Amino acid sequence: MIPLAERAIRLSPRDPLIGVRYSLIGTVHLLRSHLDAAIIWLEKARSAMPTSPLHHSRLASAYALRGETERAAAELAEARRLSGGDLFSSIVHLKAYPNAPKIHALYEGTLYAGLRKAGMPEE
Repeated sequence: MIPLAERAIRLSPRDPLIGVRYSLIGTVHLLRSHLDAAIIWLEKARSAMPTSPLHHSRLASAYALRGETERAAAELAEARRLSGGDLFSSIVHLKAYPNAPKIHALYEGTLYAGLRKAGMPEE
């Protein structure tokens, strides 16, 4: 996944949706628990697409897992504000979003664990 996303970035560096590619790379690093790399890519995603709540939520998780709870809480609050709905109100709401069971299993030890540390309640 990472080499494909990096190639897409090289081929189209001015793509208005380049933040999605940055986020994909950051998410893969997050799921592998490579927190420093995840944060670098997720910060790029946030900068490229500052109104996307997804980038803020993933960054919140990575910050929390690295022990930066204040930054994590701020990113989670921004994700909630930008989403304007219930998606980032609890882990249960995130789990209700359609994903393959394999994805939820990967998220459990990383993404969801970080969001819990950032202050997201279970329900």
